[in-house]
Amino acid sequence: MTLVAIAATDGMLHFELALACEVFAHDPSGLADPWYDVAICGPGPVRIGRFLVAPDDGLDRLARADTVIIPSVGDVDADVPPDLLDAVRVAHRAGARMVSLCTGAFVLAAAGVLDGLRATTHWAHTEALAARYPRVLVDPDVLYVDNGSVLASAGKAAAIDLCLHLIRRDHGSTVANAVARRLVVPPHRAGGQAQYVTTPVPAREDHPLATLFPWTLARLDRPLTVEDLARQANMSSRNLARHFRSVTGTTPLLWLSTQRIRRAQELLENTDDSIDAIAEAAGMGTAATLRRHFHRTVGVPPDAYRRTFRSA
Repeated sequence: MTLVAIAATDGMLHFELALACEVFAHDPSGLADPWYDVAICGPGPVRIGRFLVAPDDGLDRLARADTVIIPSVGDVDADVPPDLLDAVRVAHRAGARMVSLCTGAFVLAAAGVLDGLRATTHWAHTEALAARYPRVLVDPDVLYVDNGSVLASAGKAAAIDLCLHLIRRDHGSTVANAVARRLVVPPHRAGGQAQYVTTPVPAREDHPLATLFPWTLARLDRPLTVEDLARQANMSSRNLARHFRSVTGTTPLLWLSTQRIRRAQELLENTDDSIDAIAEAAGMGTAATLRRHFHRTVGVPPDAYRRTFRSA
């Protein structure tokens, strides 16, 4: 069982700590086996926002964790407790996957874990993070950053996006989608801040693109173009791009391309269809095209993805 250790010290905020517990501590009805073992780790009873939290174990347990999560801190100008810094450094050297949520990035940065890596934090604190830790490559425009073994999210709700991304990495899209449904949140959020642009944040019913998204998703197997989307939305390509940017933060072409990759992931996980058939169903044309775009986006070939995440 994979151990997820959530650090808890005085001065942290309760939202990100609670959501990490909610996401990782509940097995989604046996869809993934083994699931995670979650432990809150701290020096003793700690004040988290308005709540007093009794940790399950000491900070030394971070070194034995597979994934270490650092929730947000309330005061980014305050010194990080030395015992937390030591525990984070030891865990990082031991090979744990290090994750910061919101302003938890200041803890990882202070420990040197983010040196030379991309990172993000709450938009209100990205300038401070970049100024204080010049070796950190701060990106203020993403929901989260995945460096492989070191990950960081932007503020509040973006922490949910990153937690779901971790589940998607570990167990595949089917399981991540099931967890998202239980939480009643989108499994993916789009936007200029999105690391992985997928299904859009639901728009108001009267939004100009409200009907375009489902129309497009139902036709991913067809050779759609931006002009096709603009025609369906009854607007010019330029106007479509403007509305798309306001709703998803990205371009229609990039959004469409990513939807095709996500459709391919779902088919790889849940069907026995050949790579050629999946390429056609996802609108990628040929298996060679699918393999090229899939490997570039997901990081592994479709065949390897299927072996890893094939549903029982």
